[in-house]
Amino acid sequence: MDTFSNEPQANPYEGSSAPHDPHRSPTDEQSWWRRPAGGREVLLVALPLVISSLSWTIMTFVDRVLLKWDSGDAMTAAFAAGTVWFSTLCLPLGIAMYTSTFVSQYFGAGRHDRIGLAVWQGVWMALAVSPIILLAIPLAPAMFRLADHTPEVMELELIYFKILCWGGPAMLVGQALAAFYSGRGKTSVVMVVDTSVAVLNLALDWVWIFGYLGFPAMGIAGAAWATVVSLWIKAAIYAYLVLQPQHREQFGTVAGLRFDWPLFIRQIYYGGPSGLQLALDIVGFTVFIVLIGRLGIIEAEASSMAFSVSTLAFMPIWGMSMAASILVGQHLGENRDDLASRATWTALTYALCYMAGISVLYLAVPDVFLIWFFAGDRSGEMRDQVHPLAVSLLRFVAAYNLLDAMGMMFSSAVKGAGDTRFVLRVSMVMATLLSVLSWVAVEWLELGVYGCWAVITLWVWVMGIVFLLRFLGGKWRSMRVIEAAPPDLPVQELETEPAVS
Repeated sequence: MDTFSNEPQANPYEGSSAPHDPHRSPTDEQSWWRRPAGGREVLLVALPLVISSLSWTIMTFVDRVLLKWDSGDAMTAAFAAGTVWFSTLCLPLGIAMYTSTFVSQYFGAGRHDRIGLAVWQGVWMALAVSPIILLAIPLAPAMFRLADHTPEVMELELIYFKILCWGGPAMLVGQALAAFYSGRGKTSVVMVVDTSVAVLNLALDWVWIFGYLGFPAMGIAGAAWATVVSLWIKAAIYAYLVLQPQHREQFGTVAGLRFDWPLFIRQIYYGGPSGLQLALDIVGFTVFIVLIGRLGIIEAEASSMAFSVSTLAFMPIWGMSMAASILVGQHLGENRDDLASRATWTALTYALCYMAGISVLYLAVPDVFLIWFFAGDRSGEMRDQVHPLAVSLLRFVAAYNLLDAMGMMFSSAVKGAGDTRFVLRVSMVMATLLSVLSWVAVEWLELGVYGCWAVITLWVWVMGIVFLLRFLGGKWRSMRVIEAAPPDLPVQELETEPAVS
């Protein structure tokens, strides 16, 4: 078994270069749009991922709105329970997501026979941890009692959380299988599948929450079951696509079904810190949400609205950062760290433009986003208290959006190279700080909801600056997660097709 290190390594293919494109003119090299790793290449990879992320964001947003129409407690409970559920999945989900980095580097190096094998190691990991994930169901009452929420909200939280747990294995398997496409830059497939399943989820939400087409009105339970069913359908679609005959021959998607211990361990070694980083970030955020819930129902509901709206900014940038990670992996597989760097800066340009625009909307016309939450509130009892607070909290979101984009972009770029242990160390420190500072703000200094939101704004700023400095340091440029190619494999065989076709 290979020994691993995420320290810079000697390039196994020193002196090789990216494939020459006979259709590229000297002018293209100078054009921001047409040059390698320029605007066009990044957009073709990123836009489907942005649309995919946005589709699920809109689905979650509408899900919260529909639950708000059912009851304010249902919306608050779904937000809190959904966050806790996601935090239980973060470690294995981060490993499953990191499968795309292996696929991208194998693809960039032209080693297509290893791609199917890498994808299935991610699936085996997902199936192995699934029984552990389901153990969270009997532990749920003890977990939610710690939050000290009202009995009504806690009852709804338990219903939502326990049902969602049955969709956890499907989320992990689906993410590992999706890496087969995202890692190769074929992100349009991911867009079509994810968007279609998101539409299905919304339809099931409408039918099962309110009780249409002969189904009983299930409220928050209906929303949870809609998510679970959609996740399993998505996993099944990806499995069907990956096993198509053309993929079996070119990428070994059937031959790679076997368990490969060295590659499995390698993916755990590099993906594990990525998963832990995601888990720590979410745990810190979950503690923040739980503490906000202790301030009162008005504060909890307004914060749930603000965070639900903020996903309209966050998730598209998440998609853009995934594209940056994929392109970094592909170009490092080609041993072109210059193009990997350029792709990251190009993706950041898009991200900052988007974040700036949506932040202006949060400040200038917040009701464009908030009005939907109150459309089903016929009594208007909570509106006068919740609405102005939610408007104020969106100003905090606007204040940290640009630094949030920067942090996501640069952390994803260095993870795409294999610098996952640094990202983990930063997250360990920052998640602890977020939890401690949130507790101090609520329980000790009694700064209230604005104090808590000031804490998370400062936290995002610091994260963005730290990952910018790491990226500029350049240590990631000589890192690789894949093993060196066999010595008898000629360099020219490593040349591969363009990342986007």
